[in-house]
Amino acid sequence: MVPPDAKSHASICDKFKKLWKYYILQSSLAGIALFIVVLVLDRDKMVLISAMGATAFIVFAMPTAVSARTRNVVGGHLIGLASGAIFYFVPLPYFLEYPLVITIAVFIMVALDFEHPPAAGTALAVVINEVSSLDVFVTIMAGAVMLSLCRHNLRRHLRDLI
Repeated sequence: MVPPDAKSHASICDKFKKLWKYYILQSSLAGIALFIVVLVLDRDKMVLISAMGATAFIVFAMPTAVSARTRNVVGGHLIGLASGAIFYFVPLPYFLEYPLVITIAVFIMVALDFEHPPAAGTALAVVINEVSSLDVFVTIMAGAVMLSLCRHNLRRHLRDLI
């Protein structure tokens, strides 16, 4: 009998052999997209890049997932930014503010069917870094739109890698 680890390792190797070109292409596309977002963001707002990095992973590693859809990517980040902005202006202790911003962002995303997990990170990043400027809003939304456009335009060439 073959041990379970050996079986899963073999299937991983087989999958990689079959899709290796897509692994390289889609990983490179994710890196290029993030490079552009990093160039636009100021150095003091770099923590927001983590949410965009997670979005790039979803869009390029699992392009057919619900959370990779344009509606979810753009709508989710919009909800994340709005939730973060609300709590930016509400003076609460951090131990209440951080969990509440996640609670509100997740609630609105699932209630309105805009599920995009990295957008919860956007909400938290806005509050933690006390970021409320228009350039952050524009950058995050432009990044979300750019990643969604890449996914849409390249959809025939992208494969689910996970």
